[in-house]
Amino acid sequence: MGSPCANSPIIGFYNFLTLGINELHQSLFSHNFMSIQFMSKVLSSLQSFHSKLTILVQNLCLPVGGKWLDEYMDESTRLWDICQVLKSAISGLENYYLAGSNIASTMDGYHSLNHELSHQVIRAINACHREIIGLEEENRSMVETRIEELSQCLNQNISMESKLLTEYNGFRGVLYAMRSVSSLLLMILLCVVACSCSSSCFHQNGYEGRIVFGSSFMVSMARLQQKVLEEVEQINSQQGGILLVEFQQAKVAMVEMKLELERIVSYEAQDDEIQEKVDNLKSCFGLLRFGVESIAVQLDDFIDEIVEGRKKLLDMCKVILALKKSRLLSHKIRNQDFCEVIDFNRKKTNRKILFLKRRLQLQLQFYTLSVHDVVA
Repeated sequence: MGSPCANSPIIGFYNFLTLGINELHQSLFSHNFMSIQFMSKVLSSLQSFHSKLTILVQNLCLPVGGKWLDEYMDESTRLWDICQVLKSAISGLENYYLAGSNIASTMDGYHSLNHELSHQVIRAINACHREIIGLEEENRSMVETRIEELSQCLNQNISMESKLLTEYNGFRGVLYAMRSVSSLLLMILLCVVACSCSSSCFHQNGYEGRIVFGSSFMVSMARLQQKVLEEVEQINSQQGGILLVEFQQAKVAMVEMKLELERIVSYEAQDDEIQEKVDNLKSCFGLLRFGVESIAVQLDDFIDEIVEGRKKLLDMCKVILALKKSRLLSHKIRNQDFCEVIDFNRKKTNRKILFLKRRLQLQLQFYTLSVHDVVA
């Protein structure tokens, strides 16, 4: 197969990946690593990379039924599986912000709290805390094995100049690049939205030798990975569980509300500023709700796109196979027609020979009779 260097769609795809990675790296200087905004950018980048990959496959003349299709399907299945884990984590956050919003609504407008209402709200807050502890444990069990697999994919020690990567017009190299990028972005999403992971998962085990000599894509990947590693190392020394900033802010607001209510109940005191704390609780859960819902919509769109991309490629392969079968059938019919013509000509020739043979026999009989008549 030809070198991907001579294939402009392949070069265009690498440039597209490099530009997207550089934009993510730059956005880390203006957005909190654990914020909804950055998670939305990561998910948008992942979606645009996958969409571009699907378009690229349709534009390359790849052999139908080749191993490239199995590798593409494996990669898209991996994306789909991890998106389901993220969707489960998002669903847990949806339950949490609904419960928190209900607590804030229950207290809204109560300037004078009685013991019964205070105890009711405290019980609801405790229930939310238990639910979130259970959610984080569930997320941890789902994330651990997947993070390890993603880390291995991220640090595959394969040179971009390897002949293996030039197979299928360079498409295998594209798949390798896409696998590395998607692994890093999925690890970021899982680490922040689902459950924090060890910084060792982001250590660079395969890029050092290619920072200077590698492609611009590799350089950009290494730079982003290093920046993410620094962020995760800083976080791991402070907290664990779900790292999302908006979630942490809502969690803190709920703890402060609980402490204030316990103080009011214990000392039978009144707090004229309770409404301010309720407003803060509403604001925090409102931001969390808006952010989680936007991520959920993006995630659903991405999952639909993965399924649609697989269907498009399978349909494309079916159409190409149908065309090939049609051409083979056309050639077969032409061959059959040709054979029938030959057969017809052969039969025609045989009939002519029989006719001439019969004519010769009749002439011989006539000649024999004529000779006898002359002799007689």
